[in-house]
Amino acid sequence: MAIARPGKIVCVGRNYQEHAAEFGDAVPKQPLLFLKPATALIGDGDAVVLPFESRRVDYEGEIGLVIGRRIRRASEAQALAAIAGVTCVNDVTARDLQRSEEQWTRAKGFDTFCPAGPRVAPLEPDRLGELEIRCRVNGVERQHGHAREMVFGFAALVAFISQAMTLEPGDLIATGTPAGVGPLKAGDVVEVEIPAVGVLRNPVVAESPGGTARP
Repeated sequence: MAIARPGKIVCVGRNYQEHAAEFGDAVPKQPLLFLKPATALIGDGDAVVLPFESRRVDYEGEIGLVIGRRIRRASEAQALAAIAGVTCVNDVTARDLQRSEEQWTRAKGFDTFCPAGPRVAPLEPDRLGELEIRCRVNGVERQHGHAREMVFGFAALVAFISQAMTLEPGDLIATGTPAGVGPLKAGDVVEVEIPAVGVLRNPVVAESPGGTARP
């Protein structure tokens, strides 16, 4: 199944202890949520565009969950049953803007800042904890993590999000990134891999003089 444009993209911050530590941040006591606009979504092979406004744009490889049924105030069992499948996500971040602003909408929300794909892989709920995630830049591995290392697991995350907002079919949840994030530059190729899903591969380009976000 291919990635369809979601109604909303819900992301989770600091969900791996080592990632929180690499920035000197405390692990949150409950899931730390933020949103990306649907216009940030691109697919496998599309270019990540480095915007004029940022001097440092980072990769963040993540396990993505695609919702398959409408849920509101779900239990953890209901939340697990609502997951249609898993995909690779790159939560691209303008790190300098994130550090300078009190909220993360602009830093996380530029066009092309949410690569996802290459497909949605259905998995049995009892296999979700076996997932691992890798991120490479120009063929060199930068990140490697396992779902079991997450501060908040999949069921807890989806159930928690559903207490605040109705989750609908096609909604995408990015579940947090492991340690090892770092900057991208024009000419790089960034890959996010989940063995059960495949490899999400995206080239990185500088924004064109005309401000075109999708070359």
